[in-house]
Amino acid sequence: MNNSRRAFLGQVASSLGTLAAVPRNVLGANDRIRLGIIGYGDRGAQIAQEAVGCPNTEFAAVTDIYTEQLEIAKSRLPGVKTYFDHHAMLEDKSIDAVLIATPQHLHCEHFVDSIKAGKHVYQEKTMAFNVDHAKRMRAAYLPVKGKQTVQVGHQSCSLGQVTDASEFLKDDKVGKITAIDAMMYRNTPHGKPQWSRPVNASMNPDNILWNRFLGEAPKVPFDPNRYRNWRFFWDYSGGNVYENMCHQVSFWYKVLGLQIPSAVTMTGGLYLWKDGREVPDTMNVAMEQPEEILFSWVSGFGNASPGVTEQVLGTDGAIFKGQQIKYSPEPVNRPGAPALTGQTQTPPRAHMQNFLDCIRTGKETNCPFELGYRVSIACRMSVDSYRLKRTLRWDSQKEEIV
Repeated sequence: MNNSRRAFLGQVASSLGTLAAVPRNVLGANDRIRLGIIGYGDRGAQIAQEAVGCPNTEFAAVTDIYTEQLEIAKSRLPGVKTYFDHHAMLEDKSIDAVLIATPQHLHCEHFVDSIKAGKHVYQEKTMAFNVDHAKRMRAAYLPVKGKQTVQVGHQSCSLGQVTDASEFLKDDKVGKITAIDAMMYRNTPHGKPQWSRPVNASMNPDNILWNRFLGEAPKVPFDPNRYRNWRFFWDYSGGNVYENMCHQVSFWYKVLGLQIPSAVTMTGGLYLWKDGREVPDTMNVAMEQPEEILFSWVSGFGNASPGVTEQVLGTDGAIFKGQQIKYSPEPVNRPGAPALTGQTQTPPRAHMQNFLDCIRTGKETNCPFELGYRVSIACRMSVDSYRLKRTLRWDSQKEEIV
């Protein structure tokens, strides 16, 4: 064991007692919120900086299983305590809220432990890795709902476009909606595969707690590529469905109040990047909504021209969402009706600020647990459909994918 790891391990509490749920924390002077984070990788560092940029916040602690990430955290967040073990961090009663930005297969463990420790939680997307995890997270959260705040990291739910879309839907301007068509296309230079990140020499068993990374996933020998590029592997990732489809789905699930799909079919394949990844780079998802809406999502990593857009198609009008959001009437049913363009601005760090504001007020967040739950199930149905090569259905009575 090298000296760096020994030094960090020395900070871990020797006794990890049972963490019982406690009431909503009493904040310090001036409603100052003390924060900790579990998972200080690229995304974790981003949301930590967002939180630091919000008024009356203080970063107290960082947990990560890789020594180098803890060193980086100390250089960026002066004075923070660092931990390998998230349980030890959660024992600090002065920490009000926890940000969770670990790989998707670890979300359940870290969320449940944080809720049981009495913390407010900002949970990165996609909230739950599978149905079992979603149910376990719900079982932990429901008893403290209203006392502890949860925000799921679907940032689109805090866009000003939510207000605009809701305004467009008033007075039946869109009519009966039968289809939502969404797409997410991007590209990278030759030789630079999407998501691929280099493995560093320091990524070795001395510096990474491998078993903590695996969690409940199948036990395999240490592999720095699986650690560094976990998004490539089904054991830890839902691929681009969990990375990007979830954001576009969450926006319209929120605005339209959509429920878990009744049936999902996903097709596609690994057509472009032959670098050992398991998740597809080109895909098509068709979600049959119980509201009698077909929600289609297409995505690929081989051409950026189509970009990222969504269209909500109704008998009396359509909503087009991209960099701007617009309403266009259907002349056959709304002759002479004006087209509309959304004007609502999105403040900086809106989603994180909303989380912090709701901790202080007790109000519901812009992306509450229930919304994250529905999106998680839709995403899992999609991935499982692709892997099983058949249409999957949701049994709403048993709450199971069949």
